Amino acid sequence: MDTHSTPAQAPHADGSHADDAHAGHDHPTWKTYVKVGVILTLITIAEVWAYYIPSFVASRAFVPSLLIMSAVKFVTVVMFYMHLKYDHKIFRVLFVGPVLIASLTLISLMFLFGHLGIRL
Repeated sequence: MDTHSTPAQAPHADGSHADDAHAGHDHPTWKTYVKVGVILTLITIAEVWAYYIPSFVASRAFVPSLLIMSAVKFVTVVMFYMHLKYDHKIFRVLFVGPVLIASLTLISLMFLFGHLGIRL
């Protein structure tokens, strides 16, 4: 019988074990990962399909739509496959804050250089 306790099995101050602390978090099942994979595949198909429509490629909506689809895929991968959705909220804030700043910067630059189709 092993009498040494590992750090993961050491009791907390309230008497619970470290494994009990993670028991309250509901992590996704394999079905969730398959659904997310299908959604990512459909978005990728939409991106490739949009590239093969010459009238859409020539329009001003082409670049913003590809950027939006790419951003949706990026957020989906980070939230599900990197488990950010199930981590502590401070990690979500530390990630989402800079992403919002970068997104607003890109949108501002697209507006400034006329790629949003808005004329002043």
